[in-house]
Order: sequence, then C-alpha cells, then structure tokens
Amino acid sequence: MGGIIGSGIFINPYVVAQHLEDPLLILGAWAMGGLIALAGAFIYAELAVLRPDVGGQYAYIREALHPSIAFIYGWTLLLVVQSGGMAAVAITFARYFLDLTHVGIADWAVAAIALGALTLINCLGVRSGSSVQSALMVLKILAIVALIICGLTVNWESSPLSGSLPADTAAPAKVEASIIASFGAAMVPVLFAYGGWQNSGFVAGEMRQPKRDLPLGLLIGVTGVIVLYLLVNFVCLHVLGPEGLAKTSTPASEVMSLALGDTGRRIIAVGIAISTLGFLSGGMLTAPRVYFAMAEDGLFFKSVGWLHPRMRVPVVAIVLQGTLAVVIAVSGRYEQILNYVVSVDSIFFGLTAACLFSLRKRAVVPKSEGRIYALKVSSVGIILFIVAEWLVAANAIYKDPGNSGIGLGILLAGIPVYVFWRRRNANG
Repeated sequence: MGGIIGSGIFINPYVVAQHLEDPLLILGAWAMGGLIALAGAFIYAELAVLRPDVGGQYAYIREALHPSIAFIYGWTLLLVVQSGGMAAVAITFARYFLDLTHVGIADWAVAAIALGALTLINCLGVRSGSSVQSALMVLKILAIVALIICGLTVNWESSPLSGSLPADTAAPAKVEASIIASFGAAMVPVLFAYGGWQNSGFVAGEMRQPKRDLPLGLLIGVTGVIVLYLLVNFVCLHVLGPEGLAKTSTPASEVMSLALGDTGRRIIAVGIAISTLGFLSGGMLTAPRVYFAMAEDGLFFKSVGWLHPRMRVPVVAIVLQGTLAVVIAVSGRYEQILNYVVSVDSIFFGLTAACLFSLRKRAVVPKSEGRIYALKVSSVGIILFIVAEWLVAANAIYKDPGNSGIGLGILLAGIPVYVFWRRRNANG
C-alpha cells in the first residue's frame, strides 16, 4: 500500500472526470484500474519468485527477451517513466503547497525546487528509516480516511448525486461515438495512481515463504488500495458532482473545505504535501539501481554506476535522474506528463508480463529453498493484462499523439544508443 499510495489519488480524480461525465463510469474506471493493478501484481509476484535475486524489470526483460530491449527499458525509465513520474508527483506537491500558502509562484517552480532539494538530500546519503516511512504511510492513510469521513458528512440533500443528473450529462451521441475512447483516456490517470505495485515483488528473495506470503500481501494491499480509491472518488462525486470535480485541480482540498471550511483545506493540504514529499523521496533511489545495472553491463557511462565511497549512494545516477525530472516538470503540465509517462510505461508492463511465458519454461526452482511459484497465473489472465496495458498505451497515443509521441520518440532513440554502446564495448 505504501508503494502505491502517493499523490495520484488526491489529484487524478479531476483528470478522470474531465474524460467521463457519468458517475458510474468514473467509479467503473477506478475499479477497472484496480483489477488491472491486481492482475499485474500477481504476474510480477511470480516473476519475482522465479527470479528473486536479479533486480526487477530490467533483468526480467534481459533474460527472457534480449539485452537490447532491456537497455531500451532502462533508457526510457531514466528519460521518461521515472523522471516523468517524479515530475508529476512534484507538481502535485506544488499545487497543494500553493493551495496552502498562497505564495505567488508557478507550480512548476515549486516542483523544481522540491526535486532539487530532495536530490541533494539523497546525494548526501540521508535516507528515511523504516520507522519514518511507516509514519509517512500512516499519515497518508489518515489523510485519505479524514477526506472520506469529512466528505460523507456533507449534507446529502445538497449532494449532486442525490438527484438525477442533467439530461446532457450522458448524451447518447457521446456514448455511441466516443465512450470507449473517453474511458480509455480516463484509464491513463487511473493507472498512474495505481502505479507502484510492480515494486512489491522485489522482496521475494528475502521472504521465507514467498509462495504463501507474497500473493497474500499483494491481495490484501492492492484490494485495500482499491477500496480506499473508490471511497475517495465516491466522496468527491458526492460533494462536487462530476462537473464540479472536473473543474478543480485540487479536489481533496475542495471537499475538505466544504466539510470543515478553511481549517479542513489546510489540514488536508498539509497531509498531502508531507506524504507526497515522503513518497517522492522514498522512491528516488529505486530507479538508479537499474542505471547501475546498465553501467555494470557496459551499456551506460561507468560514472552512472559510481558509488560515493562514504555515503554509499549512486550520486551521478541520482543527480542525472533529478535533473531530468526538473526539466520535465518545468516544460510540461501535469496532464501532459501523465500521457508522456503512461503511454510508454504501459508498453513495458505488457512486455514484462510476456516474459513470464519464457521464464516459466526455463525455471528450475528447488522446492527446498521455498522459491516455488508465488501462484500460477493463468495464461488467459496474462494475455488479458498485456492486452489491457497495450490498449491503454494505444489510446493514450490516439488521444494525445503529441505528448505520447515524445515518449515514443525517446524510446526509439534508445536503439541507436544501444548499438553505440555495444560497438564501444566490442572495440574495448
């Protein structure tokens, strides 16, 4: 739950409402996203149990498909997915920070300052301990629970959901012509908010009974997130209605303001800002492990894999990632970044799931070590997950070809870069 709940649930409901006007469709999109996340979590759980010590998506793709595809994944992780995701989370922090302080500065500037500060802190080797991370997780859940409870206290008679929706809210022409495309576009911010489940499988090698405990933890954790997300969206629709929700970029603050006035707005803004920074800081050192592995494979600059002798952190990789995140935050809006990130990320989610077929055939896992399958995901389930992820990517490209095209262009640019590094290694 800590790896999933970040900033998306506090801001993405308004992005979804801009694509879907019907409350049932909005809730349906969040439920569908939860089911996709749950399916993906179980697929990655089996991957992690089959290859518990190799280091995540980069290694799965390298072993099952080809080193070139693994390199392109790491390349896009650096230039698109991780840096873009960090930029989006930082912008969320900035919006709630500005909502709280009313400082006259652009959200991208606040996001850039936050990213720069956190990059510096991580380079100095300052890591949040497990107790601090647990406290931040509790804070996030408390903020969500407070939002839900306060939202439900708003007078039901005045709720937009208490009566029938306006006749033009779900016009037949729109339903017949583009409801599927709109639903697909809404899945982009939904899947971004559910992102993080893919990291849970990395602990499989440290578990005593991964077959039992990993699926159970994933089932309880992801299901818990689905319930919380659905309740948050129900509360937002109850208080603001679909139209009102689509018009505010800080829906959590609006709900708390209507429930408790300015005090409620400040409480939720503080909770979200702090938990968002905690989520951002906690994830800053995860992706550099991939860049480190690329450098170890001779496919990236050796300096990227350099560890500070005293701090023991990959300083160059962290600074590189933080700098790119700042550039993306300054150059793009939140909604643009979502399409930029999710269109590429969904492609590699599907590819990684496909790796399971190959790795299963090669698996020789001694039962005595407890490294047997976390569970046997059905082939149909794997195929449906791949199709769902690639449909989301295709729809993101269709709805926003400009921003999605940037991500795809960077992905394709990784091909000649890989060829360059291979030739460089071959020539010594």
